[in-house]
Amino acid sequence: MRKFLDGYYRLLKVLLGASVGILVVPVTIQMISRNTGLIPAWIWTEEMARFLFIWMVMLGAMIGVRDASHFECDVWPELKPRANALLRIVSTVFVLVFALVFVWYGIKFVQFGWDQQSELAEMPMTWIFIAWPLTGVTWLLFGAERMRADLRIVIDGPGPGSGVDTHREIGTGSVV
Repeated sequence: MRKFLDGYYRLLKVLLGASVGILVVPVTIQMISRNTGLIPAWIWTEEMARFLFIWMVMLGAMIGVRDASHFECDVWPELKPRANALLRIVSTVFVLVFALVFVWYGIKFVQFGWDQQSELAEMPMTWIFIAWPLTGVTWLLFGAERMRADLRIVIDGPGPGSGVDTHREIGTGSVV
């Protein structure tokens, strides 16, 4: 499972980079067309930029959960490893609950847009709406991975093979 999650994480990073790179094109075309007369104003660029931005945000949120950088707020001073792991578990539970909300209502969102098409590109809106439940499922996977590493620290202590190294590989910083 670890290899699958590592590969999935790398894929998400590539897709995020690609979405940011591709987003530059329609936004640049919009800027040039609005401020100069060099090219005509194309409406499709706004729609494409909006859809790419949605996916860019969702991909970044998925990556942020794995890196423990998206939902991070350092409130406590550095505690002992078990106490830190316990606080991360509590925080991860809240992330997982929020992930379930994304999955549940994301599926309803996809069902709502099942027969809809975008105005200009006539693209099925399902391709856009699927980002929400996919984000929730990804948060569940990455959150479960993090929780497993932290549970190992709480149960076994911070010794060798306890998951401290695994936690550092998953992400740095505390989630709480």
